[in-house]
Amino acid sequence: MIGWLLSFWWKFKGWKITGTFPAHIPKMVIAVAPHTSAWDVVVGLAARYMIPIPNAYFLGKKELFDGPFGWFFRAIGGTPVDRSSSKGMVTQVAEKFSQQEIFRLGMSPEGTRKKVEKLRTGFYYIAKEANVPILLVGFDFTKREVSMGPLIYPSANEADDMKQIITYFSTIEGKYPELGIKHLV
Repeated sequence: MIGWLLSFWWKFKGWKITGTFPAHIPKMVIAVAPHTSAWDVVVGLAARYMIPIPNAYFLGKKELFDGPFGWFFRAIGGTPVDRSSSKGMVTQVAEKFSQQEIFRLGMSPEGTRKKVEKLRTGFYYIAKEANVPILLVGFDFTKREVSMGPLIYPSANEADDMKQIITYFSTIEGKYPELGIKHLV
């Protein structure tokens, strides 16, 4: 039912996908940007269904999964993290990668819909600790396009890796371009 609704919305709004999803890679962090609107969630869920991307997840605080709507968050791809755990979030999520044969985690490098002065690095350190690549995926609301970008393999040079990531995302127009990351280039 959810898939049908997402498919209808996708076609009605005229979204398309450019590039190719690397389905042969079973584990990755999918960095999605720019994150400027709550509509990014709808675009992401619809794109995941349209491509399709099996075994794709997003993070949520464990309390969301304990309550009466926990089933819903799991059904749409949520996976819980315990923010009060003695293990940091990076370690918790890296363990999730090691426990699954196929695990693809969608994250926003900004960590918020507000304008940021730098990207958060959790997505990068999760990929590095889990020894998985980062797929750059842009949500361009001007073109109504989800673009599959390059794979980045975290290296010993974090500054160069982040520069490459920021450069890629700086050309993509979010729903509210003024909240994007062009100014970080």
